[in-house]
Formats: sequence, structure tokens, C-alpha cells
Amino acid sequence: MGAETEPSNWNQKGLALIGLALGVLFAAGLGFYSYLMATATPLHPNPQDVPSVTHVPPPQKWANAVEQGRRLARASLVEQNLPGLSVAVGAGGDIVWTEGFGWADLENRVPVAPHLRFRIGHASKALTSAAVGLLVEKGRLHLDDEIQTSVPAFPKKQWPVTLRQLMGHVAGVRHYDGEEDYMPSAHCERASEGLQRFADDPLRFEPETRYSYSTFGWILVSAAVEAAAEEPFFTFMRTQIFEPLGMADTESDSATERIPDRVTFYYPRFSGDPKFGPELASTVDYSCFAGAGAFLSTPSDLVRFGMAVSRGKLLKPDTVEMLQTPQQLASGKETDYGLGWMLETVPLAGEPTPLASHASRTLLGGSTSFMTFSERGIVVAVTSNTSFADTRSIALKIAQAFAEPGKSPARK
Repeated sequence: MGAETEPSNWNQKGLALIGLALGVLFAAGLGFYSYLMATATPLHPNPQDVPSVTHVPPPQKWANAVEQGRRLARASLVEQNLPGLSVAVGAGGDIVWTEGFGWADLENRVPVAPHLRFRIGHASKALTSAAVGLLVEKGRLHLDDEIQTSVPAFPKKQWPVTLRQLMGHVAGVRHYDGEEDYMPSAHCERASEGLQRFADDPLRFEPETRYSYSTFGWILVSAAVEAAAEEPFFTFMRTQIFEPLGMADTESDSATERIPDRVTFYYPRFSGDPKFGPELASTVDYSCFAGAGAFLSTPSDLVRFGMAVSRGKLLKPDTVEMLQTPQQLASGKETDYGLGWMLETVPLAGEPTPLASHASRTLLGGSTSFMTFSERGIVVAVTSNTSFADTRSIALKIAQAFAEPGKSPARK
């Protein structure tokens, strides 16, 4: 009998040991979490004490919405334990509110001000989308041409790839694979120089069979813009988009040049969660990302851009519609992405409202939500100087404050 019961005893002992090990790991994890929470110093203990800077008082018409937005911004800053936050709102064709909250530089206690520049990351794609639109209108780019028509240096793949597919993230070009992709150190003067990192890689799938977000695909889009414009990508963006729209605070990021009015960048010290506190972000150079993620900007400039697009001041209405139409897979299924724009319908003032936007949370040192509600004449931009900040929820709440019944202006 003893020999027959021995395996059962060992099984019981093994299960007990596994249970004990899991208990120890759980206790250790709980202890580590408790330690992190205990040592995460609140950056802003009280919402009412959060510093803020605004250069121009809002119009009286919007005073109540602005006050509500201020409370939302301060509460969110405290709740998420963010270093700083900057907000701008456009309504009826005018910028009606700009304000910075918290710290642009924690160590030196420099407050966020509306003119300070943030890393807008993936939201750069919406700006680059407009460059493509301009060149399409001039007949210098064609969305359904194979990409080698514009960028012959990009090797042919196992399937043809078009500019439209790249812009819609359905081309099969890969995204980041590891830290080397995510934290580049090389500097690029031209968009075409950024192709080296992925040009020889095969496509991950046949174009239009899947949607898969690809920042590298948008580096290739930037190279196509550069080739069609016959000048460096950043030069074209400055002279054809930023300067005409008065976007004086938007430019390419660089680790090799001193850029004035740039905030200090931070990164959550644990688990990609800002509530555990920030640490200084590593030095990276996103210049090789070009129009996929290399721009610095302010919420005010993003609002200027959004209003110009929504009101037909930069591109023809048909071009805007083309860029802001969801792409379709070969299966017939629609994606939630146009050509450089995230597309969805959200409730605003109790009504389903189309939203064309772009966001960025993951590029080192910055988070951005940029939203255009063209039917309501509202544009909202919110930026933070740390990765993984939930700027989307803040921007949506602020939009709601400006879209309450009786407040929201009709689009002119």
C-alpha cells in the first residue's frame, strides 16, 4: 500500500511547493508594487496648486467652458501624476483657449507655457498626410502608383506596394521590432536616409489583407513626399504647410541641435505607467522618422492645422474627404484609419459625432491627442511631456465642455 500511495503523496507535495512558490511570487510582487506606490512622490499633491500659464485670456463667450477645462486639466494632471500638460482649443475658426499646466522641467521648476514645444510623435502622420494631399492636388503624387515610382531606391517586394496602402497601414511594412528601432541614435537630414533600417525586410503580409500599424511605412511615405517635392522633406513641410498656416512653433526634432522652447522629456519609471513617477527620458534622435514621428509642436499649432484642414483652407474639401475616409481590406472590411487619420464616431453633447484625429503615447518623452470635430467646428489638442499619458481622455472631456448644447458653434 505504501508504494502505491507514494506518487500521490509526491503529487500533493509538488502542488504544495508550487502553491508556496506562487504565494511567494505574489507577495514579492505585491511588496514591490507597494514599494513603488510608497516611493512615487506626487508631482502635484493638490489640483488647486497646479501652476498654469496662459498668454491670452479666452473670449467671455467661452469663459465657462474654459473654466471647466481648467478643472479637468488640473484633476487629470494630479490623477495621472504627469509632469506637465498643454492644452489648446479652436472653435468656430478661432483659437479660443491655450494654457499650460504643471512643469516643463521638474528639476528647474519651469512651468509649461502655451509656446513650449512637445514631441508629438505619431500625430506627425496627420501633418504629413496634408503634404501628400498637396502633392496629389498638383498631380505630382498618385496614391495608387507603386511606391518605386517615387522612391526607386526602395527594393521591390514579394507583392506590389502603393502609396495609398502605406498611408493606410495595410501595406505589410513592419513596425518596430525592438529597442534599436524604438530608440534610434542616427541623425538624418533627408527622409530617404531613414529607409536603411527596414528597406531590405520582406513584407509581413500581402497588402490589403490586414491592417497593421507601421511607423516605418510612413517613413517611406515621407520619402515619397521628398521625391515629389524635389527638396528635403522638412523644407517642404516648413514652406508649404507650417509657414502658410502660421505654425511658427512646429519643426523637426533633433538630438544634435539646440532647439529653443523645447520641454524636458520624461518616461514612466516602471511599467509604462506615469502614476509611479517619471525619470528623465534617454536621449534619442527621431529625425530619421521624418513625417512618421519627428515633429515638435504646440497644441496651438496643431489646432491651427486642424482648423485649416477642417475648413478647407489648406486642401480642397474633396482631398480632405479622401484622406479622412476609412480604408477597405480585400475582404471588404473597413479599417478605422484613413490616410494619416484615425477615424471614429464618439458621443459629443449627447449626439454621435464623427471624429478625425491622431494620437501618440509611446514615442519616448511625449504623449499627444489631436482631435478635429469638423461637424461641430471644434478642434482640441492636448500634449504631455511624458510617455504613456492618457491625453485622449483629457481631450475628449475638454471637447465635451466646449460642445455642450447651446455652446458649440456651427461650422462656417
